[in-house]
Amino acid sequence: MSSFAMHMAVHMGLVAVLAPLLAASMSGGRFDPAQRWPGSWLAAAWWPLAASVLEFLVVWAWHAPVLHALARHHPGFLLLEQAGFLVTGWLLWIAVLGDGGPEGRARTAAGALALLLTATHMTLLGVLFATAPRRLYAHGMAHGDAALLDQQLGGVLMLAIGGTAYLAGALVLLRRLLRHPGGTTA
Repeated sequence: MSSFAMHMAVHMGLVAVLAPLLAASMSGGRFDPAQRWPGSWLAAAWWPLAASVLEFLVVWAWHAPVLHALARHHPGFLLLEQAGFLVTGWLLWIAVLGDGGPEGRARTAAGALALLLTATHMTLLGVLFATAPRRLYAHGMAHGDAALLDQQLGGVLMLAIGGTAYLAGALVLLRRLLRHPGGTTA
């Protein structure tokens, strides 16, 4: 994948489209980890925040120049990178959308905060790519102004798709909290 913007479109498709769709389809069912293991840490109110931190670490690590170059030049590392994005994206979305059990209200609040934090770090990374005055990665097929424009387009895609998806998810959870101010959030 030589285009940075295309690489970013695939990344955003995994974490901001496919992962939430998978999580929403599994939420509350037999494949929801909180439903399957209600007494485990996967059902704890703090789990959405931990999943957000894990997703942050994976995303930012793969955007470090060395790991990013490995993923761009070696198909095995590209697969590992994209799988990491999908798995941590799914973990975050299932944590925020999944069954909250007895800690439902606290978990919903933690989920909203986790998605707002994720929207923030995705936005920061997108702004970094979109506004950098020079190429941040030396690899790729494009050179000169075309490479910089490709990088900037990738940043805009990250802002538009990632920022919007995570913010929308947080707003849905906040609405759920406001609709049920004293009770459960089911």
